[in-house]
Amino acid sequence: MATQPFEIQNPIRFGDDIELDAQSYKLRRGGRVLRLERIPLEILLLLVEQRGQIIAREQIVERVWGKGAFLDTDNSINSAIRKIRYVLKDDAEQPRFIQTITGKGYRFIAPVPEFGERLVATDVDAPRATAPAAPRTSLQRPRRIELIFAGGLLILLIAAVAGWMRFRSPSPQPPVGRLMLAVLPFQNLTGDSSQDYFSDGLTEEMITQLGNLDPKQLGVIAGTSVMHYKNRSMPLEQIGRELGVQYLLEGGVRRDSDHVRITAQLIQVKDQTHVWSRKYDRGLSSLLVVQAEIAQEIADEIQLTLGDHRPLTPDATSSLTPEVYQAYDLYLKGQFFLGKRTVPGFQQAIEDFRQATTKDPNYARAYAGLADSYALLTGYSAAPSTKYMPQARAAALRALQIDDTLPEAHTALALIVQNYDWDWQTAEKEFRRAIELNPNYATAHHWYAEHLMWRGQFEAALRESERARQLDPLSLIIAADNGVILYNSRQYDRAIEKWRTVLEMDPDFGRAHLITSAYIEKGMYAEALAVIESERHPVGPPFYWALLACVNGRSQRESQSQHALQELERFSRQQQIDPYILAWAYASSGNKHQAFTWLEKAYVQHSYSLTALKVDPAYDPLRNDPRFQDLLLRVGLAQ
Repeated sequence: MATQPFEIQNPIRFGDDIELDAQSYKLRRGGRVLRLERIPLEILLLLVEQRGQIIAREQIVERVWGKGAFLDTDNSINSAIRKIRYVLKDDAEQPRFIQTITGKGYRFIAPVPEFGERLVATDVDAPRATAPAAPRTSLQRPRRIELIFAGGLLILLIAAVAGWMRFRSPSPQPPVGRLMLAVLPFQNLTGDSSQDYFSDGLTEEMITQLGNLDPKQLGVIAGTSVMHYKNRSMPLEQIGRELGVQYLLEGGVRRDSDHVRITAQLIQVKDQTHVWSRKYDRGLSSLLVVQAEIAQEIADEIQLTLGDHRPLTPDATSSLTPEVYQAYDLYLKGQFFLGKRTVPGFQQAIEDFRQATTKDPNYARAYAGLADSYALLTGYSAAPSTKYMPQARAAALRALQIDDTLPEAHTALALIVQNYDWDWQTAEKEFRRAIELNPNYATAHHWYAEHLMWRGQFEAALRESERARQLDPLSLIIAADNGVILYNSRQYDRAIEKWRTVLEMDPDFGRAHLITSAYIEKGMYAEALAVIESERHPVGPPFYWALLACVNGRSQRESQSQHALQELERFSRQQQIDPYILAWAYASSGNKHQAFTWLEKAYVQHSYSLTALKVDPAYDPLRNDPRFQDLLLRVGLAQ
């Protein structure tokens, strides 16, 4: 629908001190340039030019994108109007500038004084030389494979969600505190459970990317907690309350040989309003068109959302080849198995991450995943640190060599230099750098809390643990390790309460079975034995015999304690295990000489568990011995 041209002045001024310069294409208030992207500025100029008239959406589409535009224009227009209102400090309910006419379009209602250089507004069907459309990048090589395409759609989805969250309210005032959002597990709509890693992987990617957008204003719940709701039907209000969030993002993904479909909707928890929704259903044959659409959407949606923060942009050069797709697919599988937190899971994750780095030698996140897997496998398998830690270090350093802004890589390196090198200063620096890069990364807060605990800084450790809990409120490992902090600070009753809560949620959760140590310290030997002998106790033979030696030694059952120590020694001759386990067992049972013998062996082998020397109550009987003080000094924990 065309409108007749009329004369309007340039620069165009309205409101108290707002100036729209159609030639320099800038919006100012009081002489200060206001940040507004091309599309919202183009729409504002159209509305001002046709002030007093209702401008239909069709007119906006023709003016901004041209006839037959191949994109979701409704959401783009809605987002642009929100941005205009935000910048102008306009209120949709009581507008001073832009009035919404339900079912018809928009109208600019503010008076526009006429002065300055004359400009002739033209029919909206004609091109306008003063505001050319931003050029779109044409990729030189076609991509293939659905996951690369899905990754592009994911970035578009992230940008759109971020844009809505920033401009969800007509009020220009910032929210009190951070908004909290949870990305619920994307449903695997293929009906093939072997594709779960794909939908779970996209969920994790969404969480990671949203978490990086604007951490000061938007907090995003970690994947460990949201996976609690996978394949579970629960009221959204309950989910929001349990996670402590104002908004939920839910959706599904389906892929086949030549199509990818992603659906998503954003829900406000307080009234369960579906405030935003999108569906992407594309054939791979139209991939280049979709890429142009995605690039345009990102440019329009995300720049103002991030403000001065670094923008999120897709890697247009490293994601073009089939090998890179295969690497990304393997990375998702590795993350899937890493999340299981079992020895077989770590071993499978290592294999997947290794293959990913073979397919794409510059894949930093795959190297970071490999570093995490090796480092955690050391503790979960009771293997000597020398078996896996050097490989963990090499992977972490390679990740940082490729991308030194990757928080996962800094966190992995911090854990490695702490546990293997006992380099507390470097570990501190790396943890802080990871948190600086992504304050929403729950694992960095979690492991940094442990770092502070090992150094005896219990109050700071508890604060950091609480930050991790806020980002990952249903994480059992964060809750269990909070119990560890309480235990090492000699708050045994609180530790027991915390671990009991975890065991109520999952009786098989191994870390919470440290409750036996708290029972022992409180002299509750019968309760400790009951847990150790329980069929649900998940510990392997070395830990089992070490615990029996400890509880029997502390309860003056010498023969039973000696039997357990003999079995532990026999097992250590059959299979190489961390010497620290024997040191701990002997120290707990009162045999100082053997405890120091095995502690020295643990030191020679760079045992990760020596990080606990300063705080573990089991070593209290040794603390006045000069040999113990010397060991603390060598491990860097004397201060």
